[in-house]
Amino acid sequence: MTRELSLQTTRLLSRLLPQADVDTQAFVDIRRQIHANPELGFEVSATGELVANLLREWGYAVHTGIGKTGIVAQLKVGNGTRRLGIRADMDALPIVEATGLPYASKTHGRMHACGHDGHTAILLAAAKALAKRRDFDGTLNLIFQPDEENLCGARAMIEDGLFERFPCDAVYALHNAPGVPVGSFLVIEGPVTLSSDVADVTIKGVGGHGAMPHLSRDPVPAAAAVVTALQTVVARNVTPGDTAVVSVGFIRGGATHNVIPQSVTLGLNMRAARPETRGVVEQRIREIVSLTAQAHGVEAEIDYRQLVPPVVNTAAECRLMEQVCAELVGAEHVVTEAPKGFAGSEDFAWMLAELPGCYVLLGNGEGEFGGCMVHNPGYDFNDQVLPLGAACWVRLAQTYLAKT
Repeated sequence: MTRELSLQTTRLLSRLLPQADVDTQAFVDIRRQIHANPELGFEVSATGELVANLLREWGYAVHTGIGKTGIVAQLKVGNGTRRLGIRADMDALPIVEATGLPYASKTHGRMHACGHDGHTAILLAAAKALAKRRDFDGTLNLIFQPDEENLCGARAMIEDGLFERFPCDAVYALHNAPGVPVGSFLVIEGPVTLSSDVADVTIKGVGGHGAMPHLSRDPVPAAAAVVTALQTVVARNVTPGDTAVVSVGFIRGGATHNVIPQSVTLGLNMRAARPETRGVVEQRIREIVSLTAQAHGVEAEIDYRQLVPPVVNTAAECRLMEQVCAELVGAEHVVTEAPKGFAGSEDFAWMLAELPGCYVLLGNGEGEFGGCMVHNPGYDFNDQVLPLGAACWVRLAQTYLAKT
């Protein structure tokens, strides 16, 4: 597992250090401190305290407890009327870390397996640089969000008055992208991530003895038929070139070999790139479940829950982000098309449902280390890209809040 910088990457990042205007190693150390002490969901008190204390030290007006444990740090410079929001997520995942790193998680069963430690350190590095330089004109709102992994934190902050208390004209966020070369950005107009919905389908029959199935109404074959039929939802109802996913995450029913169970429960996860497709998927699932149950002489109940919409980047904000990234790494290293097979979800979608903005992907690197996918026990954020992410936010603030 190599973590050495290539000569090309070394030159690139060295050129960016003056732009970010930060001590990179200091923020690598902060990132690794957060990594070693992961916190889940809304329970990010230690991470939040570290973040808030640093921001206060640098002169930000720090507001805590927004959406339970969210933080907004505000810095106003000059008389400009424009207001920019930049978000970083702070929470970890319930995964047992297997990296063997000296700064690996100290808490068994928790780890930063998605890079939120890196996202937080990047925004902190940019925050320090911008507070020191103060070379913008307007209001900068830095948003540190809890509970992105459960797709709950952004909505909680919004419902707690995030954008009423800290108005923004646009909001931006960043996520690392394993498998994408260091020094590359992905800036994609339109849908970037997919919506995420879940459904619990309970198929109810009449249980009985396994030797006398004719005296029961068996929910098991009905459940099997539903699982098979669900495979047609995307294949036969979604336009080729559009993106949707239907997955069966679990099947639960029965406890022993010779008893036909009373009921079987299926756990489904659905994702889609467009609201229209999301609606088609839900409609077809409801029809398939209901009619298949009817054909098997059993009953079905569906608890269908929409969790988060797709992240949809707006055109003007994407163009600005493309410009910023091209200034840093060159236009040839700014990718504007979504990678094939990318089907994750992100609750930053709720912020983009409120405001225009852009969700940008930052290459985490290739190979065994940088290319290790997120949510994997062997994943680690690539500290090599920390100054690049910081430089991106610094340059965005300078450009969006340009002095006139």
